[in-house]
Amino acid sequence: MLSGVFTPMVTAFDSEGRVDYDSNRRIVEHVIAGGVDGVLVLGSIGEFFALTEEEKRGFLRFAVEAVAGRAAVLVGTGGTVVREVVERTRFAAEAGADAAVVISPYYFQLDQESLYRYYAEVAAASELPVLLYNFPDRTGASLSPELVVRLAEDFETIAGIKDTVDSISHTRAVLEAVKPRRADFAVLSGFDEYLVANLLAGGDGLIGGLSNVAPALHAGLRDAFRRGDLAALADLHKRLNVLMGLYAITQPFVGAIKAAVSLVVEGVSAACRPPAAAPTPEQFAAIGRLLSRAGV
Repeated sequence: MLSGVFTPMVTAFDSEGRVDYDSNRRIVEHVIAGGVDGVLVLGSIGEFFALTEEEKRGFLRFAVEAVAGRAAVLVGTGGTVVREVVERTRFAAEAGADAAVVISPYYFQLDQESLYRYYAEVAAASELPVLLYNFPDRTGASLSPELVVRLAEDFETIAGIKDTVDSISHTRAVLEAVKPRRADFAVLSGFDEYLVANLLAGGDGLIGGLSNVAPALHAGLRDAFRRGDLAALADLHKRLNVLMGLYAITQPFVGAIKAAVSLVVEGVSAACRPPAAAPTPEQFAAIGRLLSRAGV
């Protein structure tokens, strides 16, 4: 079962918009040295929507090689064309990934039965463990606790969920519904500030974007919880609360996260693929001040 802290890695580009593998290798080393349990590549913060299929495959091969068994490698394989999702997930298994994280289709606001059919087709064809990716702010539809239980019971391949919902109540409801039936089902939150709340509710951890910037802080929260160190937990959480301000500096938030990474990992550019963009000088200054306040 997946548990702990996982970094949904940003994808570093060079000044001409090409994938910069040297910089991405430095990010891998940064987060592993910080103590995370795994990385998620080609997720939302990894700008999967701006990468070609060839680039996605190349990046996945790179990530598996760069991590080299030191942490888990999760890969985002979701999309709007089910056959492509199935093939992408199959390729991820062949490339050596540990699990696929599959966002539900976007554009149309799908009902629960349509979502079931989508995940059922992917899971039935997958050799990899599949994590449901619930991000209703981006897809327009939320995976209900009842749907999660149904999928977990019908498909052993479906091994968990990344619940990116800005309410711990939804995650708690998922936990209460699914854990009695599948104790091995991993329930991971998608918003950094819910890591401790997730663990307190009986969940399994976090896939959180700010761990690109401060992986040791996130790992410290995980470890403080496990040893019952409330003083350390409170101190680290205050710093994490400050870092949450990064999400509000640019729209989309990818630009601010990448800029923060560029300030803590030498040689990494804040370049994004359109329509996202690197922060303005004023935004860069605000990011620097925020990192200073958080002690990063």
